[in-house]
Amino acid sequence: MKSGEDPVASIDALIAALREQGYFADRRLATAVFLALRLQRPLLLEGEPGVGKTALAQALSAVLSRQLIRLQCYDGLEQREALYEWNYTAQLLHLRASEAGHQEAGADERERELYQPRYLIRRPLLQALQAPAPGAVLLIDEVDRADEPFEAFLLEYLGEYQVSIPELGVVAARVPPVTILTSNRTRDLHDAVKRRCLYHWLDYPERERELAIVQAKVPEAAAALTAQVADFVGRLRSRPFADAFSRVPGIAESVEWAKALVALDTLVLDPELVHETAGILFKQREDIAALTPERLAQLLAPQDES
Repeated sequence: MKSGEDPVASIDALIAALREQGYFADRRLATAVFLALRLQRPLLLEGEPGVGKTALAQALSAVLSRQLIRLQCYDGLEQREALYEWNYTAQLLHLRASEAGHQEAGADERERELYQPRYLIRRPLLQALQAPAPGAVLLIDEVDRADEPFEAFLLEYLGEYQVSIPELGVVAARVPPVTILTSNRTRDLHDAVKRRCLYHWLDYPERERELAIVQAKVPEAAAALTAQVADFVGRLRSRPFADAFSRVPGIAESVEWAKALVALDTLVLDPELVHETAGILFKQREDIAALTPERLAQLLAPQDES
């Protein structure tokens, strides 16, 4: 991207800007991001773990020079952990100080004193809404891990970029946050959430894109080694090989594996080395056991012999 060029002036400019941050987006993904920015709509990214969903939000934050605010979802996540809670200790101290000073105030006035913004502990959603210009990038990560009531709670934010706080009223965004939701699709999200978002399925990268990613992230690796890494991982994800594993490696594992191979001064992959480093690619004992000598020979065979 040329110096001074608006990184979101066009899809091509956005692709170039993301590439400068080490994120290699294909045109379909870049188009989805570009439209989310132009239309000021949340973007829901679904895909297998390790395909670059979270990394996109991180790269986009750098491209836009916006603060990245992350809400990590999990089972049992409550509204107060996502939006706000009151600083009850400070409120109690204020109340005691008022009583000690014999300040006379009615119940309504005391309530107004207690529920002021200075006693508000802001969590990710509220932080994103109140972020100063140029605004924030809010990453709602692994939203499928939260429960359905939490999805319902998100609807006001996703649809209006605002939230309702009973004691203060409606809090609307100063600058609409760029909002990225990610899902590993451990369960289906409610249609009401999907309707409020643009949607993109993020798949494993094609061989050339993965090769470019590994080269960018591990520049010290020899060209022949990065090519072998991209070929090997690409084959692992293809059938019939992928059917033998509970989960195939993502981009993050490819990069970490390349770094490990460089640390071991590797020039050429061989079955013994792959087996010794399989714990970087796989996180399940059964998947490592599935790398049998016969399967490894097939995975490492030249393309015309596979």
